[in-house]
Amino acid sequence: MNQPPPQLRVLHTSDWHIGRTLYGRKRYAEFEAFLSWLAETTRENAIDALLVAGDVFDSSAPSHRSQELYYRFLCQVADSPCRHVVVIAGNHDSPSFLNAPRELLRTLNIYVIGHATASPADEVLTLCNKQGVPELIVCAVPYLRDRDVRTAEAGERPEDKEQKLLEGIRAHYTAVAALAEQKRTELGENIPIVAMGHLFTAGGQTVDGDGVRDLYVGSLAHVTAGIFPPCFNYLALGHLHVPQAASGSETMRYSGSPLPMGFGEATQSKSVCQVSFNGTTPAVRLLDVPVFQQLERIKGSWDNILSRIRELKAAGSQSWLEVLYEGSEVIGDLRERLEAEVSGSGMELLRIKNNRIIDRVLSQSHEEETLDDLDVHDVFERCLAAHDVPAEQRVALRRTYAEAVLSLHDDDMLAE
Repeated sequence: MNQPPPQLRVLHTSDWHIGRTLYGRKRYAEFEAFLSWLAETTRENAIDALLVAGDVFDSSAPSHRSQELYYRFLCQVADSPCRHVVVIAGNHDSPSFLNAPRELLRTLNIYVIGHATASPADEVLTLCNKQGVPELIVCAVPYLRDRDVRTAEAGERPEDKEQKLLEGIRAHYTAVAALAEQKRTELGENIPIVAMGHLFTAGGQTVDGDGVRDLYVGSLAHVTAGIFPPCFNYLALGHLHVPQAASGSETMRYSGSPLPMGFGEATQSKSVCQVSFNGTTPAVRLLDVPVFQQLERIKGSWDNILSRIRELKAAGSQSWLEVLYEGSEVIGDLRERLEAEVSGSGMELLRIKNNRIIDRVLSQSHEEETLDDLDVHDVFERCLAAHDVPAEQRVALRRTYAEAVLSLHDDDMLAE
């Protein structure tokens, strides 16, 4: 019976979203720094296999710069002691784009699965050590699109569609698991089986603004851990950006996004998962990803915001800032004040939002009403009322506001 090495080390990561911007700010420097760190981490930790569980890119048509970072990273890993790389597509990725160079990449022991294959056997990979002895079986299941796992029929009820979708996902994993178990029986019982996936499991944790797109509309809360066969010794998941165990199991994990995708993730600790196997028994250790660009969300009254900005400035912060103003005072020059405060520092204002005005305006709306239902004068009147502006001041404010609106209208007419 063939015996694998005493310890096999696998590194699990996902959701890189290379090319993603933040309120118009390009982040290539961060992506480059992360990928350099990841390549070095595979060396320092003697990683044997690197698993990337989807959403390599943020767009199905990645920029040339994004592609350059991806392929340069793959070359770095191929030139390292790491013997295998397995990449599956996520819902953000273009399956055809990822698949295009797969035959060339396979010569470097880089395996890419961009979409569900015609034969489940094509998603079951047997990875060998330097002596050609099998050491790991990977069920590389990419993001399963609706059309991959169910056939649409006329007159179906939504609940029927959801049930067929769940059954299709379960059947797909059952098929690849059966093939993997068969291979393990043929090759040796001590070979671990690792499965990959890009989906949303029940109870998964998300945060506001993380950019996670719903995968299976109507079924999100019902994709349970029970769809995964018990023969998987470790399940490497992608899609959710918060690092977490799926259904409380330490061997079924989301590695999470390595970079904060938005300010909602600013205080979140980011990591990748190192899985060390002794035979088929896994031990999971999280490796913290450094912060390459500090994000800071500041909210509250003007005094609170001002105090925090000055603290950051005194500490020499290079943070990108999101400021959410929630004070009761009407501040017409909020942006100008903030820009003056950060001037001369390494900080940048990426977003400014006056939550108090928006909340107060909408609180006076009917339940079904949105800002789109109000014209510019309605909004202004509700702002006056929301802030209890004295009646004697309203006449002059209305006149000034009307002049401003008319000026903007005249500018638009001239532009046409």
